[in-house]
Amino acid sequence: MKISIIYYSMTGHSKKMANTISKELSVSSENIKTNPKLEDVDLLFIISGIYSDKSSPVLIEYVKGLTKRNVKKVALITSSGSGITKPIKVREILENNGIKVLKDEFLYAGGFMFFGGHPNKNDIMNATNFVKETLKSL
Repeated sequence: MKISIIYYSMTGHSKKMANTISKELSVSSENIKTNPKLEDVDLLFIISGIYSDKSSPVLIEYVKGLTKRNVKKVALITSSGSGITKPIKVREILENNGIKVLKDEFLYAGGFMFFGGHPNKNDIMNATNFVKETLKSL
């Protein structure tokens, strides 16, 4: 199974989470700002944040270019100030492009800018467990 990890990070939280998960899976993580080319990906982890109750426009534009020809399934890992806000627009775009987005997603509290101490050890441990369980379920 080919697994890829991409992230978008304004504050460094998502980058930290992506790098931790990439080490756990022995897969590199790529910043979407570099416009990574994805081919024949069975499972893509998209790690990002919610900013002012929305996904980043940069992330939105990137996922618009993904299709079921290059990505089969997506798992979402998202931080937000509340820890409960979901990337609804990202899910909608991916599903409209024919990509299966897994029902379960991992949400965790971010912090405002560099304050708040997230992701903390508990967030990272829970995200790593989410990734492992996601892989087991496929």
